[in-house]
Amino acid sequence: MDFNAIIQRVIAFVTNPTAEWGKIKNENTSVADLFLKYAIFLAAIQPICMIIGQLIWGYGFTGRYIIFAILLYVLNLVGIYVFGMVLDFLAPNFGSQKDLVKSMKVAVYSSTPAWVGGVFFLIFSIRGIGFLLALYGLYLLYLGIKLLKETPQDKIVGYLIVSIIVYGILFSIAIFLAGTIIFGSAGRYIMQSFYF
Repeated sequence: MDFNAIIQRVIAFVTNPTAEWGKIKNENTSVADLFLKYAIFLAAIQPICMIIGQLIWGYGFTGRYIIFAILLYVLNLVGIYVFGMVLDFLAPNFGSQKDLVKSMKVAVYSSTPAWVGGVFFLIFSIRGIGFLLALYGLYLLYLGIKLLKETPQDKIVGYLIVSIIVYGILFSIAIFLAGTIIFGSAGRYIMQSFYF
């Protein structure tokens, strides 16, 4: 695994996202490669930092948090895969190119800021910075829809709004499921306080 390539891609998304999307558009890759060579590593940042942060600062740490973090990690990856499928399914409705690999590229790479922002879970009190960083992912999503999906200019906003709603629903389901499975009926309240 080329971790240097991952780091360079993350940096490129900050310094020159349009050029990076142009590069990604022409890359010959597979859905499996997107997940096995990129997503599984970046998506692990938040759960790892959650566990370390709990251990260091002792915010009522229990073994259940480890299980919760692992479950959330798995559900996050599943959610991104479903998100990519939905992006591809919706594409014709917005005059966009229907191409599963490109849809998965948009889903995976636009999630980069949210995943990197997971590092702020090392210090519970500043975890909100990670959510602010995740907002940059909306801009990456916009660029991905525009450049990779070749969405007509007059339909980009509609496609973007629907995509954000779908992403929000999938993320909420992941948190709710993980919280409920691990913490029981009080899971949603625990997770609301944990995340927000």
